[in-house]
Amino acid sequence: MKKLYISVKLNLILINVIIESSYPRKEGIIMDISIRPENENDFKIVENMIREAFWDLYKPGCVEHLIVHNMRESSDFVRGLDYVACDGNLIVGNIIYSKAKVINDKNEEFEVLCMGPLGVLPSYQKKGIGSLLMNYSIEKARQSGYKAIIIFGDPEYYKRFGFINNSEYDIQTSSGENFDAFMALELYNGSLRQVSGKFFASDSFETTEEELEIFEKEFPHKEKHVTETQFVN
Repeated sequence: MKKLYISVKLNLILINVIIESSYPRKEGIIMDISIRPENENDFKIVENMIREAFWDLYKPGCVEHLIVHNMRESSDFVRGLDYVACDGNLIVGNIIYSKAKVINDKNEEFEVLCMGPLGVLPSYQKKGIGSLLMNYSIEKARQSGYKAIIIFGDPEYYKRFGFINNSEYDIQTSSGENFDAFMALELYNGSLRQVSGKFFASDSFETTEEELEIFEKEFPHKEKHVTETQFVN
C-alpha cells in the first residue's frame, strides 16, 4: 500500500479552504472573465497556475498541482465539469470535480461529486473568480443530473453557495467523523434524503513525497518557504 503524503481528508480541506482570501487584494472586480471547458492543450498551463496559487500556502511548496494531474488520469475524473476561467487568452482559474461515494451500513453505494482543487492565479484572487467558477460549475452539475456535491472547506465561504454541514444528512467522513468543514450541497430538493453513511473521495487525493519530487522536476525551480498560513503536521 502506498504511503500517503498527507491524508485524503487533510488534502481536501487544504484544497477547498478558499485561497482567494490568502493574498493581497487588487482593487476592483474583473468583469470580462470567460469560463470554458479545459482541454488537453491547457493541462500544463493549468498545473503551473495551480502550483502558483497554492505555493507555500499550506505547506512549503505544494501538492495540489500533482493532485490535478493525477485526477485527470483517474476514472473518477468528471471531464464535463472541468472548467477554466480566462482573462482573454490567459488562464487565471480552474475548478475540477471527481466522482465520490457514500456507503451506508447496508453496503449500499450512492454516487456524489467531490469538488476540488479550486485554484485562482494569485494576482487575480479576491476578484470573485472563484465564485464565478463555483456558481457556473454547480449549475452545470445540476443540469447533468448529479445528486449532490460534498466538500471539505471553509464554512464561511461555501455557505454562500448553499453548502451545509453533513450532519444534516447523517453523512460522516470515511473514518466516521464530522466537523464544520465537512459540507454538502443538494443539487435538487431532497436529493440526499435517502442517503446516509460514510463518504469516500477519489484515490487521486492520495500522493507520496516520492511522487511529488519526481513531478516537480517538470516545473521551473521555486524556493520553498515556511509561512504563517501553513498547517503544522
